[in-house]
Amino acid sequence: MNSVNKYQSLIIGLSVVLGLLFGQLNEVKKIAEYFIVPFLMIMLFGLFLNIPIKDLMKSFSHHQFFSANILINFIWTPIFAYLLGYLFLQNQLSLWIGFVMLMVTPCTDWYLIFTGIAKGNVPLSASVLPLNLLLQIILLPVFLLLFFEKSGGIDSNTLFESIVLVLIVPIVLSQAIKMIFYRLNKSELIDKKLIPFFETSQVIFLGLAILAMFASQSVYLINNLTVVLILFIPLIIFFIVNFLLGRFVGYMLKFSCEDSASLNLTTLARNSPIALAIALTAFTNEPLIALALVIGPLIELPILAMVSQVLLQIRNQS
Repeated sequence: MNSVNKYQSLIIGLSVVLGLLFGQLNEVKKIAEYFIVPFLMIMLFGLFLNIPIKDLMKSFSHHQFFSANILINFIWTPIFAYLLGYLFLQNQLSLWIGFVMLMVTPCTDWYLIFTGIAKGNVPLSASVLPLNLLLQIILLPVFLLLFFEKSGGIDSNTLFESIVLVLIVPIVLSQAIKMIFYRLNKSELIDKKLIPFFETSQVIFLGLAILAMFASQSVYLINNLTVVLILFIPLIIFFIVNFLLGRFVGYMLKFSCEDSASLNLTTLARNSPIALAIALTAFTNEPLIALALVIGPLIELPILAMVSQVLLQIRNQS
């Protein structure tokens, strides 16, 4: 983890505070919304540039791990997240949608760092990264429409337009640029210049997008900051239950300590940048959805840090 990404939680928190402060200035508030999508597209371009889509088939080589990852991330978790939302958030539809968006998008970056800290099987964790990315892009709109279309909270046309704009365009552009540069024998420019630059600056662009979002909706958001307390309980329950489920599945499948730790972290860590990019473009009139996705990682990252230490202790005692 580079020096900037070590402070991801701090940068996100600072972006929220600065956004709320700058949003009190009418001149800033009027133009802030026009910067959200460009910052997100730059961030996601850099993220996709570093994801080895060509290695997608490697995900299938460890059949048990692959199957467990798919079942927990894309069958169990969406249903569980929806039920948690029904129990705790049914009177807050926007928060419910934001919570589900966060829960159904497995992480594609920092979970590898926590896997390394826990001394898990990092190559195995990395092998399912392209698959998790592809499936969440395909399935996120499916889950949203399945769970919320009748609620009136989802506009399918806007949802798919936002996916094309902030996901499909960056991923196609990033892979096309990689292919062109590799064919021109300019791979060093990609590997040693562009990818390191975006690895360092990804959280900066995310922070700028969050700042712009909070600045554009500052008054509304200041009046709704109690959502932190509302979201805390379902988030904690999610992490506890999925941690225990991951341990149980790893035990039943007779995974090694390393593989079991990898399963835990690939099924716990969530991909807030992907979900936030969709929320900020598809739900421009529902800032509480985006707020839920900003609050999520502020709670998630300390929990993942604790989980990695617990897994490390379990490994040392085994």
